Amino acid sequence: MPVTIARPPSLRGEIIAPGDKSVSHRAVMLNALSSTGTARVTNFSPGDDCASTVEIMRSLGVSITREVGEAGMGDSLTVTGVGLNGLQEPTDILDAGNSGTTTRLMSGILAGRDILSILTGDDSLKSRPMGRVVDPLTQMGAVISGRANNMLAPLVFHGGSIHGLSYAMPVASAQLKSCLLLAGLRADEPTTLTQPAESRDHTERMFSAMGVNLTKLGLDLVLEPSELETVDVEVPGDISSAAFWMVAGICHPDAELMIRNVGINPTRAGIITALQMMGADLTLIDEREVAGEPVADVLVKTSQLKGIGLEGDIVPLLIDEIPVIAVAAALAEGETVVRDAEELRVKESDRIQASISWLNGAGVEAIGTPDGMIVPGGSFIGGGQFQSCDDHRLAMSLGVAGLISTEPITVLDPDVAAISYPSFWKIIEELGGMVG
Repeated sequence: MPVTIARPPSLRGEIIAPGDKSVSHRAVMLNALSSTGTARVTNFSPGDDCASTVEIMRSLGVSITREVGEAGMGDSLTVTGVGLNGLQEPTDILDAGNSGTTTRLMSGILAGRDILSILTGDDSLKSRPMGRVVDPLTQMGAVISGRANNMLAPLVFHGGSIHGLSYAMPVASAQLKSCLLLAGLRADEPTTLTQPAESRDHTERMFSAMGVNLTKLGLDLVLEPSELETVDVEVPGDISSAAFWMVAGICHPDAELMIRNVGINPTRAGIITALQMMGADLTLIDEREVAGEPVADVLVKTSQLKGIGLEGDIVPLLIDEIPVIAVAAALAEGETVVRDAEELRVKESDRIQASISWLNGAGVEAIGTPDGMIVPGGSFIGGGQFQSCDDHRLAMSLGVAGLISTEPITVLDPDVAAISYPSFWKIIEELGGMVG
């Protein structure tokens, strides 16, 4: 059912960021592969993507219980590990839903096992490139087949055996890196990965906490085959979800928002760097560490923004936030140019084209390029009715745009936000933005 958002007179309040998706996926997967007992995972992400990971691990014989969390907190899980080699052959196809993280990380877990498994997802997921993980896993000895000459899901894992690999990654991708590290845990010799740039390092941090022998030498990672020790995980708040409220708070003409419990891992915090470069009134409060991850409360206020350039090493650190950065860029004084973000072309939608399309439809001058976009800035965001192209981040970017637009914005397919942030529209309503 469509929702319509209109700019309220002011934006005031406190918002608790939901549990981080990336950490939640890994907390379940890695503890499922541990052999030392049962782990407790708290503030688990409420989104559909992480639920897909839980259901797949259950289908592989892992015992996982889930308890609904208190108001403002995520759910709590107990995960009983089966060890690196204890997964059971599933009786049915494994469904990752819309989750690329689930698909690519599970590929590393399923590769080279003496069980048959088939991994698939929804129509959007089945159009996303999987060759980037299939090719190196095949080099490691896994036997994998898929559609379009092994480029697309469904992926079938036929067994094989896993050998160590020295691999120069073609892109800075946490999903690719984590996939190969997960496979390398069961290899017969070390695995060495060379990254072209930094990407989010949640896997490395959790490996360290779980006793894995992983060494970082500059951008190189050297993994010795290792067993995993069970570890309890308190999941920090998701910075990708918090980013929507950051942009709303700095772009609304009368705003002050406090976003609590935000994970500020340096390999994820590119959105904070970018907004500060634009001149945002953004303050980190009570910086602390939770379960090995840096966390802070984020205070944002109405700001005068300027256009910036985003390219190179910072882009992998904010790749998921570029659709909502485009909202801020529309209102900034001066041109914002995004380069080196061709990865956005193969997300849940073509996020470059989808963002440019709705911005143009709302009266904003913006141009797509092969690897990014150009937003001249100095615009206002008008109203209209828009589709999110079944992309949760596009849907929520439209929601934020409605909070600051001159006319109401209607999102025709809002339910897709539940993939990562089921309470997003409820918070919009609490902030006074929901009008229909």
